[in-house]
Amino acid sequence: MDNIIWWLIIGAIAGGIASLIVPGRTPGGAIGAVVVGIVGGVLGGWLLDAIFDVGSYSFIGSIVVAIVAAVAILYVMRETTTGSRV
Repeated sequence: MDNIIWWLIIGAIAGGIASLIVPGRTPGGAIGAVVVGIVGGVLGGWLLDAIFDVGSYSFIGSIVVAIVAAVAILYVMRETTTGSRV
């Protein structure tokens, strides 16, 4: 249960920071930013562990990984949802 709460906290922080870094509107607003942060944290942590086999890392390391992954996800989301409309 504690891990879920930490993922929500890290996701909220990472999603908020990622939405400030990537220009434009966040799909889904504040809730969308938190969801993107949580997905970014999980995906970034999984990739980091799979590529570099680092195991566990600190709270700050978790936030940095979540922010980087959330920025990448948010950038892709914004680029695919804000295409030209006819």
